Amino acid sequence: MNKATQKQSILNDLKIGLTITPIDALTKHGCFRLAAVVFDLRKEGHNITTVARTKSDGKGKFASYKLKTTWF
Repeated sequence: MNKATQKQSILNDLKIGLTITPIDALTKHGCFRLAAVVFDLRKEGHNITTVARTKSDGKGKFASYKLKTTWF
């Protein structure tokens, strides 16, 4: 069985409707550079939206990513 690349496993999660944050990418996919993976996925034509979020303690911000789906 072939192990999925970080990019492919992140895309799989996005395709099933999950929102991914940098901490999700690190803990679940072993990915330290989520923004770079999202950049590559966008270059491939995937419509991924970014939402700026504030940490629960109010001290800092981070991004979360979601695949925007189009229903026909």
